[in-house]
Amino acid sequence: MAVLLDTGPWVALLSRNDTHHRWALEQFRRLPPPFLSCEAVVAETCFLRYENVPASLADAALIRLSEITDAPLLRTTDSDFHIYRRHGRQTIPLISP
Repeated sequence: MAVLLDTGPWVALLSRNDTHHRWALEQFRRLPPPFLSCEAVVAETCFLRYENVPASLADAALIRLSEITDAPLLRTTDSDFHIYRRHGRQTIPLISP
């Protein structure tokens, strides 16, 4: 079985204040990875997590890369990466002006 993931469950999982947070936790525990999704869903999820700083598709992809890479170090001039978090609460190691 392939589990396809839309934006809603990701946002609900990451936000304790979301109406569907408990449901999302239960679903992620119940159905084993891998989950299949697409770049647009990742970008939309990041956009909804950072309402005051909309993440672009490129930013969302880099946030995700920082989560799946051992000891990442992002070189950027984009100040938004000081706001974004990996794994929910960890800062992204940066080299920036």
